Amino acid sequence: MTRFDNKIALITGGTSGMGLATARRLLAEGAHVVITGRDKARLDAAVEDLGGDRVLAVRADVADLDDLSAMTSAIQERFGRLDVVFANAGVASFQPVGEVTEAEFDRVVDINFKGVYFTIQKTVPLLSDNAAIVINASWTLHRGLVTGTLYSATKAAVHNLAHTLAAELGPRGIRVNSVSPGYIETAMFHEAVAEETKPAVVAEVVSGRLGTSEDVADAVAFLASSEASYVNGQDLIIDGGLVAAIPGVML
Repeated sequence: MTRFDNKIALITGGTSGMGLATARRLLAEGAHVVITGRDKARLDAAVEDLGGDRVLAVRADVADLDDLSAMTSAIQERFGRLDVVFANAGVASFQPVGEVTEAEFDRVVDINFKGVYFTIQKTVPLLSDNAAIVINASWTLHRGLVTGTLYSATKAAVHNLAHTLAAELGPRGIRVNSVSPGYIETAMFHEAVAEETKPAVVAEVVSGRLGTSEDVADAVAFLASSEASYVNGQDLIIDGGLVAAIPGVML
């Protein structure tokens, strides 16, 4: 498949998990891919993993506007444009509302909302007409989760960007959608969910398994491709039925 031949794609938080899997998928379909991350060693490891000369790694913290400006300058110099943006970089944070500190609030909002917002703002001038933006949201914007007040609010905020930016960028033919992954087996998931509770988590999913980063990459590739040319301002939930259905074992 060559849906992305000669397309230029940016993936923030592209050194692991869903970002890395999406980079691998788009490369396999012909794209040139820019990945970002805060850690130089992890960036180098990701480039080695992905291989080839169609990968540009840029060290950037999405919460730092100077880093984002340097990132866009590097993309402009190397490629001159962007055709796909996957605003993926984010962090998890789960605690009761009474335990959320101002410092934690600022950290999570800076990365999950401010980082997405300004990633898009900085890259819009580079976007070709008929480009595609995909934002990584979360199933938690559709269903309440205990301890998820802060995290879920940031994900609801970035999904709302898909609605408003679809309207604003529509005249240029630029589509903006979000994906809402459910329980995806990534390093972040394993850090947030204790090992002994994982069987109970899986029991909530109608499909009977955790999702994979590749499941999300498939969805992002679809939304970024011409096959989704009439999909705009939407949220695609990738959760094995977690939000929409109750497994029989739960009744």
